[in-house]
Amino acid sequence: MLTTGDPDGGWSTDGYYVHNNMWNESEAGPETLYACAYNNWYVDSTQPATSSVKTYPNVHKDINNLDGTPFDHYSSITSTFAGRGPGTGIYDVAYDVWLNGVGDGAGVTELMVWTENLEQVPAGSKVTTYSAGGVTYDVWKDEGGYVAFVAQTTLYSGSVDLKAMISWAIGKGYIPRDPTVNQIGYGIEFCSTNNSSARFTLTDFSVTMN
Repeated sequence: MLTTGDPDGGWSTDGYYVHNNMWNESEAGPETLYACAYNNWYVDSTQPATSSVKTYPNVHKDINNLDGTPFDHYSSITSTFAGRGPGTGIYDVAYDVWLNGVGDGAGVTELMVWTENLEQVPAGSKVTTYSAGGVTYDVWKDEGGYVAFVAQTTLYSGSVDLKAMISWAIGKGYIPRDPTVNQIGYGIEFCSTNNSSARFTLTDFSVTMN
């Protein structure tokens, strides 16, 4: 088992990367990642009782070394997941899909799919709803290239058709046409654990791109 408390610690295996990702280290409390495999890991995190996102421990697939591949190259992009938050504090369990780059930058789009949410609110405002696979999502967006599909009911496991979601968002004008797909990840955004240790456990993750 890999164990790391390093804010940027992680493990590359089988085409995926498991990442402790304490990206807001200046505001974050301690967090330790324990990984047996890319689809079998957990984190213990202790975060202060404030509302900003502190960490995003996750597993992700980088496409073409983060340079990306054109979205239209794929006939399907699907993923399976199983993850469960601690049920305390403020957090969201979510996919993080990066299009036209990764991180801050002109033209970059961050598309999230929230499968579990406790007291967290996406950026921007709610603009509409989207339904697929028996699940209805509230769709939020801002003007800075951020789109979030927030499941109205908690999903501890299941599958998502990312190709369909991205295509729909392009059709709505929320995402620029002809994007590249650069990274697909799944994990938990910890805002607060009320200063107590809390655990997120992941027991399934896969990405299939054809």
